[in-house]
Amino acid sequence: MNLKQRLAEPRLLLVPGVYDALSALVAEQAGFEALYLSGASIAYTRLGRSDVGLVSFSEVQDTLGQITERVRCPVIVDADTGFGNALNVQRTVRGLERAGAAMIQLEDQTFPKRCGHLDGKTLVPLSEMKGKLRAALDVRDRALILARTDAVAVEGLEAALDRAEAYLECGVDALFIEALRTPGQMDTACARFAERVPLLANMVEGGKTPVQGAQELERRGFRIAIFPGGTARAVAHTLQAYFASLRAHGSTVPWRANMLDFDGLNALIGTPELLEQGRRYDADSSRSDGSGR
Repeated sequence: MNLKQRLAEPRLLLVPGVYDALSALVAEQAGFEALYLSGASIAYTRLGRSDVGLVSFSEVQDTLGQITERVRCPVIVDADTGFGNALNVQRTVRGLERAGAAMIQLEDQTFPKRCGHLDGKTLVPLSEMKGKLRAALDVRDRALILARTDAVAVEGLEAALDRAEAYLECGVDALFIEALRTPGQMDTACARFAERVPLLANMVEGGKTPVQGAQELERRGFRIAIFPGGTARAVAHTLQAYFASLRAHGSTVPWRANMLDFDGLNALIGTPELLEQGRRYDADSSRSDGSGR
């Protein structure tokens, strides 16, 4: 079942954030049906920096390609502002499709953008964003297009809903109204759009939107729920404790119950299967008559 077919179902799609091939593999093994690659998580893990527009198109494309080479789960990828004007958006869409994107998210912030749950955001004019969305739709082959508006923080809820309406009229496949402040605002957005298009809820621990579980979000009318940065935050928290323990004890022995050992990690990433595959090729080589035929 592809992502478009899955989103046609009434049940909510719960999507964890990933940031590299290993985190994607573990999420897929946990049974998730789709994955979300955010620019923020790439900034956190690849650059050790904040989500303030520092990540480039090539870094997103490269990270996405490494993920889709390793897992079969469809990946929703955050393309930020498209990295420029409408022509840049078209290059971005083509490149991310080649890297395996199932859905591409585009937002209406100015560049450089910043995390949707940080203050101080600014928006491009409505007409410019509509042009960028039409440009994306004109060149996309199979990827779905997700339109995000950050207008709640800048222009207010009603303006954000009007922007989302205009983006829907362009023909996008899903909507993302970022940083809704209250359950009431979430219900207002769902009342306007939930019956017409898949609506995404963004759950950010400590962010502007109240974090809710999948059942509650489905009841409200959301079709997609992402937890985009939770993985990076959980890993960072674990690393703080791991490094503190190693520094204090000079050994990983006190931490062994909280980590995979050598064989455990190799089992997770499929090392035995990979070595067996290599042995099959070695066996074929040993049977060769040396003629090259």
